[in-house]
Amino acid sequence: MSLVETENSLGLTESGVETPAEAAAERKGKKKRAGLLWWLAVTWLSLVLAMVVFADLLPAEYDRPVGDAHLPPFQSWPEFLGTDYLGRSTLSRIAAGARTSLIVSTIPVAFGILLGGLLGLVSAYFRGTAETVIDIFADALLAFPPLLLLLMLASVLKPPSVWTITIGLAVLTVPGFYRLTKANAIAQSKREYVVVAKAMGARPGRIMFKELMPNTVATILSYAVIVMAIMIVAEGSLSFLGVGVPDPEPSWGGMVYKEKDNLETYPGQVFVPCAVLFLTVFSLNVIGDRLRSKFDVRDSNL
Repeated sequence: MSLVETENSLGLTESGVETPAEAAAERKGKKKRAGLLWWLAVTWLSLVLAMVVFADLLPAEYDRPVGDAHLPPFQSWPEFLGTDYLGRSTLSRIAAGARTSLIVSTIPVAFGILLGGLLGLVSAYFRGTAETVIDIFADALLAFPPLLLLLMLASVLKPPSVWTITIGLAVLTVPGFYRLTKANAIAQSKREYVVVAKAMGARPGRIMFKELMPNTVATILSYAVIVMAIMIVAEGSLSFLGVGVPDPEPSWGGMVYKEKDNLETYPGQVFVPCAVLFLTVFSLNVIGDRLRSKFDVRDSNL
């Protein structure tokens, strides 16, 4: 057998082995595609934020009829997204629903970062009894199925509103942020700068908030963006089950719930809020994954 045939059989020729130039080109292609998704996600979320800011400037109010019921999308102006089963503007309700999504995604995440992060720092630094007690608290919350726990809280916190749902979602965020903060803080506590700070007699508060916390922020924030997407889906699930934000206060999940029986006859009124919900959650996941890759040294070469 010739040398060329041997190389071909082993896959060692240029057609069978990826050259450094080909590998670099592939990495460049991945970065280009990731960059395109990043900018598309940022653009969509900017549009959602614009809806939140300028919702009150829309010509129609979200809780008052503006025309006939179930006008299809892209048939009239300025209500180019049509109307719902009561003749209310779908565009105005989508914009007002963006406010609901902003509340139920940012406030629970902020609460989870503050409480879960604080508990994680305390547990990682003191260990022992403090860690055991906090672990039991976190495990107890994780033992409940999230949707079931939300339904229980929705039945207790009455009347249902954006704020009662926000409280329930905030409770669910604590264990995840606690575990992530604790794991990162434990890893950082073994680094030289923490050991030196302890040897110099630094107080626990200084070590936790001046040494450990700054080195866990990047990971926490990248995780927080993904949790925001989860919160929006959770609120949409509650609203779709009929125990979410009450009418006439709009939410994207509630809009789908109200129109689900009209899916065959008026599909546009279901697809529009579904599309907005999907694009928002997808964009948050893209940005969260990009941030995770940026701060993860294992992905730094991608």
